[in-house]
Amino acid sequence: MRDRRSIAVLTGPSGITSDQIGTLLGLYRFPQFTFGPFDHALSDHNKFPALYQMAPQDTSITMAMVSLLLHFSWNWVGLLTSQDENGSWFLAELKEEMAKNRLCLAYEVVISSQSMSHIFKVMAVYNEINKASASVLIIYGDKDSLIVIIMSLERILIQGKVCVMNSEWDFTMKTRYFMLGSLHVPLIFIHHHEDVSGFIDFVKAINPSKYPEDFFLAWLWFLTFNCSHAESDCVTWDNCAQDASLDWLPGHIFDMTMSGHSYNIYNSVYAVAQALHEMLLHQTEIQMMGNSKGALPSPAQCSLCRIFKNYQFVLALVFAIEEINKNPYLLYNLTLGVDIYDVEFRAWTIFKNPFIWLFGEYKIPNYSCMRDRRSIAVLTGPSGITSDQIGTLLGLYRFPQFTFGPFDHALSDHNKFPALYQMVPQDTSITTAMVSLLLHFSWSWVGLLTSQDENGSWFLAELKEEMAKNRLCLAYEVVISSQSMSHIFKVMAVYNEINKASASVLIIYGDKDSLIFIIMSLERILIQGKVCVMNSEWDFTMKTRYFMLGSLHVPLIFIHHHEDVSGFIDFVKAVNPSKYPEDFFLAWLWFLTFNCSHAESDCVTWDNCAHEASLKWLPGHIFDMTMSGHSYNIYNAVYAVAQALHEMLLHQTEVHMMGNSKGALPSPAQLHLFLNNNQFYNPAENHIIWDEKRKLEPEYDILNIWNFPEGLELAVKIGKFSPYALHGNQLSLSEDMVEWAIGTTETPYSICSESCGPGFRKSPQEEKATCCFDCTPCPENEIANGTDMEHCVKCPDHQYANTQRNQCLLKTASFLAFEDPLGIALACMALCFSILTVVVLGVFVKHKDSAIVKANNRTLSYILLISLIFCFLCSLLFLGHPNPVTCILQQMTFGILFTVAVSTVLAKTVTVVLAFKATSPGRMMRWLLVSGAPNFIIPICTLIQVMLCALWMGTSPPFIDTDAHTEHGHIIILCNKGSLTAFYCVLGYLSSLALASFTVAFLARNLPDTFNEAKFLTFSMLVFCSVWLTFLPVYHSAKGKVMVAVEVFSILASGAGLLGCIFAPKCYIIFLMPNKNSLHGFRDKRHCRRNMHAYD
Repeated sequence: MRDRRSIAVLTGPSGITSDQIGTLLGLYRFPQFTFGPFDHALSDHNKFPALYQMAPQDTSITMAMVSLLLHFSWNWVGLLTSQDENGSWFLAELKEEMAKNRLCLAYEVVISSQSMSHIFKVMAVYNEINKASASVLIIYGDKDSLIVIIMSLERILIQGKVCVMNSEWDFTMKTRYFMLGSLHVPLIFIHHHEDVSGFIDFVKAINPSKYPEDFFLAWLWFLTFNCSHAESDCVTWDNCAQDASLDWLPGHIFDMTMSGHSYNIYNSVYAVAQALHEMLLHQTEIQMMGNSKGALPSPAQCSLCRIFKNYQFVLALVFAIEEINKNPYLLYNLTLGVDIYDVEFRAWTIFKNPFIWLFGEYKIPNYSCMRDRRSIAVLTGPSGITSDQIGTLLGLYRFPQFTFGPFDHALSDHNKFPALYQMVPQDTSITTAMVSLLLHFSWSWVGLLTSQDENGSWFLAELKEEMAKNRLCLAYEVVISSQSMSHIFKVMAVYNEINKASASVLIIYGDKDSLIFIIMSLERILIQGKVCVMNSEWDFTMKTRYFMLGSLHVPLIFIHHHEDVSGFIDFVKAVNPSKYPEDFFLAWLWFLTFNCSHAESDCVTWDNCAHEASLKWLPGHIFDMTMSGHSYNIYNAVYAVAQALHEMLLHQTEVHMMGNSKGALPSPAQLHLFLNNNQFYNPAENHIIWDEKRKLEPEYDILNIWNFPEGLELAVKIGKFSPYALHGNQLSLSEDMVEWAIGTTETPYSICSESCGPGFRKSPQEEKATCCFDCTPCPENEIANGTDMEHCVKCPDHQYANTQRNQCLLKTASFLAFEDPLGIALACMALCFSILTVVVLGVFVKHKDSAIVKANNRTLSYILLISLIFCFLCSLLFLGHPNPVTCILQQMTFGILFTVAVSTVLAKTVTVVLAFKATSPGRMMRWLLVSGAPNFIIPICTLIQVMLCALWMGTSPPFIDTDAHTEHGHIIILCNKGSLTAFYCVLGYLSSLALASFTVAFLARNLPDTFNEAKFLTFSMLVFCSVWLTFLPVYHSAKGKVMVAVEVFSILASGAGLLGCIFAPKCYIIFLMPNKNSLHGFRDKRHCRRNMHAYD
């Protein structure tokens, strides 16, 4: 069909019909409209990409039915629905809506239309439905989903029920639908629509004479109005009533008002008409078609775009030849010409044209029919397949062949193609350019689609290597073979992976030849929402042929950079059929574009064309006036041949190889020597080098396709990549010129995992690419001050990590200072205990002659009190900023002073024991007591401790140390003990003295004497030992300032224990019971006791 064909399909009302037809129509993206009820199964746009449902979804049907139930106070109802997507959706929505309004389902029957076995299910619940207390039954479904059950159970009546149902039931078919004839009250919900003006009048005017081609209308008229003779069944409209009309039929047979389905059909037709109208307006605006006949929109329009674009190759070829022929310094005695042939991809006929230009006759190879005119070189492309197949033949004859298509690794085999020269440089830096773009936009997670050939394999290896260097990852890679249609299924298998992958960037590398079969077969499978980074081989005006190109989110294209060729645009502007009358294609282009024929004839009459008509009138997406990359390669190829031919002719002249006055033409095979050594500057000042090893790396322009408004298809240069620039400046990009998705200004993201900010490090995910990771907070005292850091950096000892773990801060010096609350408390305690001890000493000095002071060896008491004063004061050495002197004095004063105190207690205890033992026979004890032997205990014990301390100070004395780990953000300055062994020796010696004192005092606690202080000494040593036994575990578990505080507190507690336990009872007697503080009082008391015993 040339002038008439379908533009859309209308199906329905059956959802099954629309489903089955839609599967086929979707493959061809043929618009399909359904006028039946809304079907959830048909709303899957992946399965039905070209289907449009005219009926709106029943989003409020459940709310409407529940409102009706509430109105009549029906809160106990049954439900009958179909077992499909529609029924499941309705059941879930109805339950939710009823639960909100506290209504209940008495029962629910879900029926499948796929199996007759469900009839038995209905029969099983028949009693439940018919005898249930719920008198309201909600029915949701259509004829398709419930017809099998209904027809089979036609005579099983569900009686006496108020049925609330949707609009899919036809109550005129009572003999087919069992339940509908026996319903008590049917209440039906149908979609509301306005009346369409003129429809009833249109229906009234319909008759077979008006629409003679409508055989169904004729049949209806024949059956309804008895329009035939009695003898014959032939229809004779004259026998009908002249005014017969469809409005004569009863309403239950034919309804004159527009039904819901008819209204959907009405809207469908208008939807198609509106869309077609907009499309034709759009085509008129962009001047895609110039045919006065108004050809229908079709894929052929884009084929014209492709043909027009490719015609620029011919113009570039002619432009270069004319430019060379006008150059007096190049080929001064020769004129270049050109023959243009098409290539037929059919068996051996692909070689037909090559034989013609080689020999003049394709039927007699190896015999040339051309004497004075023949080809010197062949230019093929842009298809690599064409160049490959023709190159095999040309290589046999060493006939120079130039390809202007993309660089093909398969064609670079000089053994297979010894006469072939590729004009395009190899894409040695294409992967670097693409990766630079990915890095610029921080796209680290991308997909890849490439062809399964040498080009694709090379690109895949290069891309992986370059991405690995820059820590970028491939989310997936799809390698497609153009040799086997079975790879279509592979693409379909990974379709969901591509379309639903988190990677929003897709790199496409290939050409039309390598991927065209797959693309044409999967034209309607859209890869949507992807930023596609691709090479230059794609033509975005061919949207009807390349499925993905019409649906790309943002296309970013790398093309080879080249300088503008002066004069080319002016040359193209001046081209017209009058200038080149032999160019039949140009005449055809003019005919199609500028309406150059009369209305009665298709013969071209140039006088009827606008005289100033020019190719510049065509839109840029149909014909681009600027020289394309392929055209630039053709231009260079012509100049390469001309330069080599020029050099060869000069050489022949010099060596006098040509003596024929006719000037015999050079052989094409001779051209290779001059081509291989040839390098030149073209008129655009570009350096052309043939040697593959010496060829310059190509620079790339980056294009973005602007498609707003829709159909603009304008390629805009947004940047450039130059491998010759300094590293880091190779990519220049105008990001504000990139057109992202319509209505979006933000750069798309394409990452597997969100970047780990400062304070976090990357933690790889198991069995996933390196770009997929979790963000783990940095450990204590480690930081990450950058983004996506692999490892956290530990802060130096004098610094600490802040709470955000992104910066190291200087630690502040910390020690147990006098200004600290704890330091103030301990200093006050030390001073208070010291003052209290001084007061006690004063009391003892004042009452030195009292019995209790004298009885307990006041000299030893004075020594003990004085040593306790200094014990309390020595704790102050532990407070304040440590220095070498205080660190040494802390331990020495502590050890020696407490040794004096404890040895004094030991001397007092021994004195008590000797005092009682002196009364027994023997002179030894008395002598020890009288000679003052206990007093020597103090200097002897003290001397031993002094020797231990001297040994400690001489071997490993205490020193200033720092603790940078205990307290966050602080460096604790403290005194290191130096030698823990020496410290514990001093402490152990002190403990042994205390234990000896405790043992002796404990044994002497029950000796009879009024002033016996053995009990108090025992208790004081018990307190002393308890304090220092508790000190050991606490001291080891404490850190920093707390450790110092524990030691100070132990000194104060043990000193206070000695002071309180020994001297508190004596002060009590001195101040509160003075009568006991005299020998006289003691004797009077004992005398009274004796008298009382005598009296008794």
